[in-house]
Amino acid sequence: MLSTRITNARIVTMDPGRPAARELGIWRGRVVGLDEDVAGLAARRTLDLDGATVLPGFVDAHVHLAWAGLKAKAPGVAPSRRADDVLRAVAEAVAEAPAGGWVDFGGYDQRTLDRPLTARDLDTVSAGRKVYLGHLSGHACLVNSAVLAGLPAEVARPDGFLAEGAMGAALRSRPPHSLTELASAIEHAARVCRSEGITGCAEAGVGARLFGHSPIEGAAYQLAHESGRLPLRVRLMVAADALRPVRADAEDTTSRAIDLGLRTGFGEGTLSLGSLKVFTDGGMMARTAALTSPYLTPQGPGGSGQLMHEPEVLESTIVEGHLAGWQLAVHAIGDRALDVALDALEKARKLSPHPKARHRVEHAGLVRPDQLPRLAALGVTVVVQPSFLYYYGDDYATVMGEDRADWLYRGRGFLDHGVRVAGSSDRPVANGAPLRAIQFMVERASESGRLIGPDEALTVEEALRAYTVEAARACHWDGDAGSITPGRRADLVVLGDDPRRVDVSRIGDIEVVRTFVEGEDAY
Repeated sequence: MLSTRITNARIVTMDPGRPAARELGIWRGRVVGLDEDVAGLAARRTLDLDGATVLPGFVDAHVHLAWAGLKAKAPGVAPSRRADDVLRAVAEAVAEAPAGGWVDFGGYDQRTLDRPLTARDLDTVSAGRKVYLGHLSGHACLVNSAVLAGLPAEVARPDGFLAEGAMGAALRSRPPHSLTELASAIEHAARVCRSEGITGCAEAGVGARLFGHSPIEGAAYQLAHESGRLPLRVRLMVAADALRPVRADAEDTTSRAIDLGLRTGFGEGTLSLGSLKVFTDGGMMARTAALTSPYLTPQGPGGSGQLMHEPEVLESTIVEGHLAGWQLAVHAIGDRALDVALDALEKARKLSPHPKARHRVEHAGLVRPDQLPRLAALGVTVVVQPSFLYYYGDDYATVMGEDRADWLYRGRGFLDHGVRVAGSSDRPVANGAPLRAIQFMVERASESGRLIGPDEALTVEEALRAYTVEAARACHWDGDAGSITPGRRADLVVLGDDPRRVDVSRIGDIEVVRTFVEGEDAY
């Protein structure tokens, strides 16, 4: 007997062998058949969807659940255009905090303010608390003098604006979040994901010095899972920061590992280990993404961003991770960072071909034309964030200039060169709803309506594939998810309309009616 039969539906399977159906059957959390395969079989429940559209559950290939959940519960300072409004919000929140305590804020963005804020500005409203304003990008922060006082002199900039490693030092001085607090934050963000039709995601870097919230952050995911508070499938990327040197047999290729030598593929079901996350550069909003040519400013050429380490160090980390059997997820936003990543991946492949690794490049925010064939030759998947074009595209295009704006967060250029494209949100950096991101992949328009690289637009079908088939493959879930195929998990999303049949401008507004994970839609 089937556990569930879905009838009277417009089923878009994303399986080229059988692209459409009207009925499907579910048993023990798996799709067991379509249309005539399940016709007449008894079922515990039958759902008549009255013509609604069913797609494979969306996969968000790059998220930060703990950070998103914590940010949702912290006071925010966005959107703000006036520095005085930020200070007012800080003053109101610190008044409720314990004396001498640490107060986190989210959403700080110096680019939108009428004047830059400094540590001294924060001091005027801190009332003896330690104040940390997290930058919208996650690659910088603004802190007050009380925080600066506890940092090493080499990173404690007097103005309080700290980027990358200096930001990490500030975060490490913060009292760690409890596992209970982190598990609650993870649950909150995961429930938001599921409400948007997401049935699986890749958490982009536990243990990272930049984004870590506890030295045992991975245990918070396990706590959420064991206590029934993880309503979707999660693949944990491990930050390269978390690896430690190990002594192994001379024939063993592992020289750095997490405890017990675990790597990509350990675990199954709802929670498992995924990629090794390697940061090569920073972020574009913080102007720390590493470029070959400078950012443009109203005063002329500015800085060119920064690499996280010397190229030799980054190469060593990437090569050793590859040799140890990890799938690599290499964060590379700027084109200079991508050069470093490509050089290292090419060296790793020459040393030891590993075709099943499915290495990934996270973001690929600015990709020169000459880099496209190199990406294709390596067989990597690029994991992009289409929503960035909408929310931040005006700024990005301005600081890149007319000559480079069309290279931002490509789509068509990747596919035409044979590079796989997986969709993601990088939440909470941007709104993470897949349907809205799919719309942006097709429109290529910013919030102001500015077209950014219009020749890079994808079709709706290609954008849907990026959030189903390709995102599942990037997470090594392609045997179980990404399409509605008999034998695969019944991870499904029911939509109020078919994204392929409505005007593109309406895709982001389509209602998510239900989300099934292994055939269950209650969570």
